[in-house]
Amino acid sequence: MDRDLFERFVAIAWDNLPEEFQAELDNVDVVVEDWPDAKTMHRAGVRHRSQILGFYHGIPKTKRDHGYTLVLPDKISIYRGPIMMRCRDWEQVLEMVQRVLRHEVGHYFGLSDERLRESGAY
Repeated sequence: MDRDLFERFVAIAWDNLPEEFQAELDNVDVVVEDWPDAKTMHRAGVRHRSQILGFYHGIPKTKRDHGYTLVLPDKISIYRGPIMMRCRDWEQVLEMVQRVLRHEVGHYFGLSDERLRESGAY
């Protein structure tokens, strides 16, 4: 799958987020990257770049206070390479992208991996 189509899938996943979540997302960019970098892998505690499908880079909304102003946007990275390795067709890619985006949005709202697992988010 080419990058343009993958990016369209990310846009579809964004559009499919519930409106109440979209309305609360502030100062965050969603980007497509081919693979995670070494720093992100270290922060995630993984050894191989194929183990990370997405990553939230930023300060969760629950940890922001009145001093959180004039800062660069947080970033949600969606990693095309690892997702493509796990999927056999475009339907699986779209489903996986939606799942990964919801997961990373959960981190933006301050949810831990454990809490996301408990809630059935993945």
